[in-house]
Amino acid sequence: MTTTASSEFDTDTAVTASGDGHYATTVSDRWAIRDGVANGGYLLALCVRALGEQLAMPDPLVVSAHFLRPGTPGPAEIATEVVKQGRRTATGSARLSQQDGAVVLAQATYADLDGVSAPAAGNGPVAPHDSVAPHESVAFNNAAPALADPETCTDPLTLSEQPGATVAARVDYRLDRVPGFWYGTPSGEPVSEFWLRFADGHDADTTALAMLVDAAAPVVLDLGVGGSSTIELTVHLRARPAPGWLACRAFTRHLSGGYHEEDFEIWDSAGVLVAQSRQLALVR
Repeated sequence: MTTTASSEFDTDTAVTASGDGHYATTVSDRWAIRDGVANGGYLLALCVRALGEQLAMPDPLVVSAHFLRPGTPGPAEIATEVVKQGRRTATGSARLSQQDGAVVLAQATYADLDGVSAPAAGNGPVAPHDSVAPHESVAFNNAAPALADPETCTDPLTLSEQPGATVAARVDYRLDRVPGFWYGTPSGEPVSEFWLRFADGHDADTTALAMLVDAAAPVVLDLGVGGSSTIELTVHLRARPAPGWLACRAFTRHLSGGYHEEDFEIWDSAGVLVAQSRQLALVR
């Protein structure tokens, strides 16, 4: 797929400086998880975009966000603060607010990931093949997911409509093995490996990765729960991604007391681990 000249993601995460570290922005209705509720990763990306304007480093390295209330389409303000500007890293904080008050509190450390592209020892390229070993053997693997060619994988939106989830039209997903919850029969095994990319052909950058780790249906749905709401999300950005499809692995190990964690890994088309995240979420 060829990257388009204009990107929906870039357009919808644009911020305008209003002085003293404050930025005006608009929460778009194109990244909703349900009617009137914006995707948490998208809200985090707005904070990342504003911090990127303040910090003298090009790439988010680690970002952590607490979600205080749902973000809704409409105007928003982001207040940023530079906490430290060092030689190799820079750290800042951001508060995204709407009319009802603070929505997201975020902290981030930035760095320059230029030249970070070679796979670490033991990390091979993403190698499509005809069959995948049972997921019990790959759920916590430290290698890139071994996925069939995306053109032969399943588009989950052909299996189930997602009313109000406009984010599903912004991102392409291709499932090698379809989790049971997509068929209405949860398997009890919350792990999934799949391809992901922007639907408009825009190749992901490090800011986009901070959103994409939260762009897929939560795998805890395969435990039969009705839904999941993120409380806190931490993202580690490891490298600038190569163009093309991104190979993803998501898994949950623990569901306890009404809360669960989800770990998410993203590998680029060259087989490089480019992002990792963990979130704590409340099941509904």
